[in-house]
Amino acid sequence: MAGTLAAPPSPSNDTQRGKARRALLALAAVTAAGAMAWGAWWWLAGRFIESTDDAYLQADSLTVAPKISGYVAQVLVADNQPVHRGDVLVRLDGRKYRAAADETSATITAREADQAKAEADLTQQDASIAEARAQLLGAQADALHAEAEVKRYAPLARSGAETQERLAELTNEQARAQSTLAARQAALRSAQSRYATLQAQVQQAKAQLGVARASDVQARLDFNDAEVRSPIDGRVGDRGVRLGQYVQPGTRLLTVVPLQALYLSANFKETQIGSMRPGQAVTVHVDALPGRDLLGHIDSFSPGTGAQFALLPPANATGNFTKIVQRVPVRIRLDVPDDLQGVLLPGLSATVEVDTRGAAHG
Repeated sequence: MAGTLAAPPSPSNDTQRGKARRALLALAAVTAAGAMAWGAWWWLAGRFIESTDDAYLQADSLTVAPKISGYVAQVLVADNQPVHRGDVLVRLDGRKYRAAADETSATITAREADQAKAEADLTQQDASIAEARAQLLGAQADALHAEAEVKRYAPLARSGAETQERLAELTNEQARAQSTLAARQAALRSAQSRYATLQAQVQQAKAQLGVARASDVQARLDFNDAEVRSPIDGRVGDRGVRLGQYVQPGTRLLTVVPLQALYLSANFKETQIGSMRPGQAVTVHVDALPGRDLLGHIDSFSPGTGAQFALLPPANATGNFTKIVQRVPVRIRLDVPDDLQGVLLPGLSATVEVDTRGAAHG
C-alpha cells in the first residue's frame, strides 16, 4: 500500500510567522534606536551631569529672643503665622522700664539745672574779677599818689616849711594805701582762683548731664525692647513662648523662617566636584513634588568637607587608615516659581543634577 503524502503548509501559519518576525525586527529596531539615542545623549550630555540625592532645602532661620528680662504680657502671633520685619511678636511687662525712663528724664532736668547754675556762677565770677581788677587799679593809683605826697612833703618838713604832723598824716595815708593795694591784689587772686574752680564745676555738671542722658537712652532702649519685634520677613515656627512666662535675655521665644529665601545644600562626593563651578545650571527634583522640576544654579562651595566642621573631626594621621570618600557641601540658589512660594519648606529632601558642560569645555 502506498505511503501517505504530507499535507502542504497552511497559509495561516506562514502569515503568523511573518508577523512574529516583523514584530521582532521592529522591536530590535526600536531597541537599537533607543540604545543609540541614549548613547548619544550620554556622550553629549549625560557624562557631564553630576547628581546626588544627599540634598536638603534650607533657610537661614533666626531665633527670636528678648534683650531684657520680664514677664510675658502678650503673645501676638500664632504658630506658622506669616510676619514682616518690624512686626511685634511678643510684648513684655515694661512698667518698671517705663519708671526707669521717667526717672532718668527727671535726672536730666536736674542735671541741666545744675549746669545752668554753674554757668551762671561762672558768668557772675567774670564780673567779680572785673570788679576786683578795677578796685586794684584804684588802689594802685591811691598808693602811687600817697607815695608821691610823702616824697613831696618830706623835704618841706625837714626845712620847716611844713609841720611834722602833716608829714606823719601823709605817711599814714601811704601805709593805708599800700595795705589797700595788697588787699585788692589778694582779692583779685582769690577771684581768679574761684573762677578756675567754677570752670571745673561747669565741666563736672556737663559730665553729669552726659551720664544722665546716656542713662536715659539706655532706659528708653530697655523700655522699647519690651516689645520683641521680628528681625526679618518669614513665618513663625517653633513657638515656645507662653503668656505669663518669665524670660531672661537670650531666652528662646520662637523662630522666624524666611521661606522666601530658601536655598539648597547638596553634599556631593569629592570625586564629583572637579568640574563644578559657581554659576553652573542645576536641576532639582524635590521628593515632595514628584514630577515637578526646579531650576537653579551653583552659588558657592563650602570651604571644607563636612567632616572638617564636625564636632569631632577625623584624625587620619593616627592608627590604621581606611580611606572614605568625603562629601563637600555645595550651596545652590533656587529659582522658585510663584506658585511654590510657601510650599517648599526647609528640611525637604531633593535630588540634584548639575550640568558641568560649561566647565568641561571651558
